Amino acid sequence: MRIRGPRRVSGQVLAAQLSITAGVMVLATALFLAPLSSEIDNQAMHQALAIAQTTAADPDIARDLAATEPSPSGPVQRAAERIRRATGALYIVVMDSRGVRWSHTTAARIGEHVSTDPGEALAGREVLQIDVGTLGRSARAKVPLRSRDGRIIGAVSVGIGYGSVRDQLLAAVPRLLLYAGAALGAGVLAAIAVSRRLRRRTHGVAFADISALLDEREAMLHGIREGVVAFDRHGRIRLINDEAGRLLGIRPDATGRTLEESLPPGRTTDVLAGRVDGADLLTVSGARVLVANRMPTEDGGAVATLRDRTELELLGRELDSTRGLLDALRAQDHEHANRLHTLLGLLELGLHERAAQFVAELTNARRASAEQISERVHDPLLSALLVGKSAIVAERGVALRISPATLLAGRVVDPRDLVTVLGNLIDNALDAVAAHPSPTPFIEVELRAEGTTAVLRVSDTGPGVPPEMREQIFTEGWSTKRPARTGSPDAGPDAHEGPATVSPRGRGIGLALVRRLAERYGGMARVTARAGGGAVFTVVLPEALTGDDTPTHEFTAAGEPR
Repeated sequence: MRIRGPRRVSGQVLAAQLSITAGVMVLATALFLAPLSSEIDNQAMHQALAIAQTTAADPDIARDLAATEPSPSGPVQRAAERIRRATGALYIVVMDSRGVRWSHTTAARIGEHVSTDPGEALAGREVLQIDVGTLGRSARAKVPLRSRDGRIIGAVSVGIGYGSVRDQLLAAVPRLLLYAGAALGAGVLAAIAVSRRLRRRTHGVAFADISALLDEREAMLHGIREGVVAFDRHGRIRLINDEAGRLLGIRPDATGRTLEESLPPGRTTDVLAGRVDGADLLTVSGARVLVANRMPTEDGGAVATLRDRTELELLGRELDSTRGLLDALRAQDHEHANRLHTLLGLLELGLHERAAQFVAELTNARRASAEQISERVHDPLLSALLVGKSAIVAERGVALRISPATLLAGRVVDPRDLVTVLGNLIDNALDAVAAHPSPTPFIEVELRAEGTTAVLRVSDTGPGVPPEMREQIFTEGWSTKRPARTGSPDAGPDAHEGPATVSPRGRGIGLALVRRLAERYGGMARVTARAGGGAVFTVVLPEALTGDDTPTHEFTAAGEPR
């Protein structure tokens, strides 16, 4: 029957830690016992050496060895046995220069030749060894025995029973195992604590699932069309997917760096860093309008998501323009009905020539206005925008004038950018003029070419922009309008009247987008005061024109660029 191991990460880590801890304990014990045995052997041999040196240093033994014969009851045997009993040695053998014993634990062996070679000791060298003799295995030492005049007359061999050495080793093992067991127990408790913490942090995920989860996460992060940026608790970028890198213009190697190192100062950086509170915060990155949300994580970091709202913003502005145009058409419908009634009255009165003159005057006035715009602005999108805006502006009681200096004959590289800039500026001017009544309210538009540079200028008779606010109005989130109603999709253009506020959402995007577009072309956007009151917005777009009259884009039947 096959034994299955734990599947959870915490269980497998616990099993691995227990195995490693037990293995380390066994290895450490074995590595400790090996030198311990050798150390005990050395201690036993040096103990034997000390006893042998003490015995050889006794002058009575050297004198008796030279003056007597080997005998079980001789003075050398008695002295050697006295020292053996006092020191606990296994044996003390005193031999002469021929290797004949003069003392031995077994008296019957006195007078016999020793069982091991005494040559080194008789040559004047001390010998330490573990060897087997007539009394078994022992730790022994041999030293030369010298007379008073320093001549070698024999040797002393002392042995320590190996059983006592083994007993010392075995006596040390229980203590060692006790310490090893205590260390193993502490390791097991630590492993269990780590395993429980790991189980809580991994939510019981199995090892086999981790690889799949990582693959799914990578596929999801790099496959979704929303930007995702993750930060650690120190504000460093921990993760960034492809879409976020595209929207923010951050390279993939930004991981590990702070936002301030990867993005320029501004609202986008403040929103992502959490310095701006709120949900669905609007910000501008490059020429893109983004919706950002930031969610804190348990470890003190955060995850920010980004949605590209550029196309939606443009569609919303087009929808606002369309709604304004519809309102203008409704108003003109009433005006048209009044004119028809006037024409009918002239006909019923028989004033046919006056009726014809009345119709001609109306037709020529309308045609002259459209022809004037198309003659001065050759790009179809821009001229259509001006014609449509003139109807909306007229419906609100404001005149839209085309400056005599207007002439844009060169073909436009990207007319949609100019439409965005001009539409924002006209909408801002209209809101400002409408909120600041004057006897002759008007908006004047000037479009001209300076080589390949397009210059757009929109002036109005509104209240103007105070000098201290002329830079702030181009900042993301800065608006002078009241915030939009909750849930309103309107993110309309920025006006320049009334008290200024920083809008959390839905406002403060139009003029920021205008400046970003100008900076993308290498140009600029600024606002100045108009002589007689009002504001003048000027946008310079270098290389926005190609310098000839050939259109650079084709149009569909609906008037959209292909």
